[in-house]
Amino acid sequence: MRPLTPSSARTPWPAELFPAALDSATARLRSYLLGRVGPDGAVRDRCRSRVLESVLALNLLERTGSAPQGRARLIEFLRAQVPQDPLDRILLELGLTHAAVDPPAGLIEAIVAGAPSFTGARKHAMIDAIFALYGHAPGADLDPAAFDRTGLHCWALAQVAAVKVVLADATGRLDLIDDADVRTLLETRAQSDIWENNVLIHLWVLHALHRLPGHEDVVRAGVATALAHQQEDGGLPFVGDTDIWCTANAGVALASAAAPPESLHRIAGYLLSQQQSDGGWSYTDLARQTDVDDTSVVIQFLDVLDADRYGEVIRRGERSMLAVRNPDGGFPTYIAGAASEACMTAAVVDALTLRSEQHKDTIASGFESMAVQQSTDGSFPPAWSSSRLHAVFRALLATTRNPANQPAHVQQMTKRMLALVLDGQNSDGGWGQQHGEPSDAVSTAYALISLCCQDDPAPAVRAATYLLACQRADGGIVSRSDSIGPRPLRFTVPVLADIFALLALGHLTCRIARSAP
Repeated sequence: MRPLTPSSARTPWPAELFPAALDSATARLRSYLLGRVGPDGAVRDRCRSRVLESVLALNLLERTGSAPQGRARLIEFLRAQVPQDPLDRILLELGLTHAAVDPPAGLIEAIVAGAPSFTGARKHAMIDAIFALYGHAPGADLDPAAFDRTGLHCWALAQVAAVKVVLADATGRLDLIDDADVRTLLETRAQSDIWENNVLIHLWVLHALHRLPGHEDVVRAGVATALAHQQEDGGLPFVGDTDIWCTANAGVALASAAAPPESLHRIAGYLLSQQQSDGGWSYTDLARQTDVDDTSVVIQFLDVLDADRYGEVIRRGERSMLAVRNPDGGFPTYIAGAASEACMTAAVVDALTLRSEQHKDTIASGFESMAVQQSTDGSFPPAWSSSRLHAVFRALLATTRNPANQPAHVQQMTKRMLALVLDGQNSDGGWGQQHGEPSDAVSTAYALISLCCQDDPAPAVRAATYLLACQRADGGIVSRSDSIGPRPLRFTVPVLADIFALLALGHLTCRIARSAP
């Protein structure tokens, strides 16, 4: 995430090529984001309501005959939506009319194709379960692969168990439910609030337990807990927040944009307080499951800020990431033994380049794993962003830290990524999430960071011009969201647009030549 150092960057670009308002716009965005840093150092923003969770909640309230006021507010939220996503359109029809509609041809296949291949059976089962809530049982036998627990972290285990119960009930196959499924479901209800801050899994668990006799009190209490998270617009979100993810990335962005050290150390203080016992970080301070994505960004921020002061914390974070490394040299998101992912491998490798000599073998094998997963067009398999440029910019940063000494396969990987970025610029100067899609600020920010890894300033000038046009009067940034979860379903935490735009402008600032005062 951090900008390239002068030794790894190319020749500085002349400042006069770029918009005259670049410095003032960057300063306004920096001030806006600094204003989001709380007294405890966290950058907080709630996840916005989503159609999926709101429909699941409404269906649950209808089945349990509970909370008429909560139901009315959910209906009001759903009626106010103007969906662009095909799944949201069909969900609204199901939720508001209970119409006997089957999944449109190709819908499930398109959703599955937008997620990593190793999650395909689980994604298919989840969509089948949504339709099963409205009386549409799957047309084929249940796929055992959808319920395989191998290599699953705790969130996936809970969702798999819940979806399995819903589908087993819908198909008359209650014999498929075992004691481990029930234990997994009940373990998520051992606390009074939303388990792991994940509203979607909470709702799936309640749907499953509602179908198992003897759990009426647990379901009743869980419904009350869910409604405590109903938002002002009447809907429910995917998760409550992603505050550690926001804070870590904001730290790197603010550091790249020369924010005051006292603010940066306040951010660091919050992140230090959230390190888990395994040395890693989760996405929020209300969850325990750690991941290499958050951990890698925290490590980069702390190292850039003060590697000596935060040295032991950084080393514990590194060990937590190395503990999940796979034999193929790649890294999964959560736990050892899960499938390696190119984007997560790039995230870890880029963090390890801070001590490249110490980790040279791990870095080399990580690059090999990434190269195997790269497509011929330069992109990588779907990760945790609906923008294909998210994985690309993180991989480019990793491969261009020391460009002169990279082996041929890494140079080829870099060349393909840069070609993808350069070929994807729209006529307005921005980039869309996928080829041919309208430009948005977040995808353009990812592209601008990528462009700072190559020589030609012209596309970066157009990108910066587009990005500044997305700035509001208050300094913040307007953008379509690219955050996804569960993959490939999009959710929105607005402050992330501000964070990644500032990160891109920080990278650009580091690449531009400045005249001596």
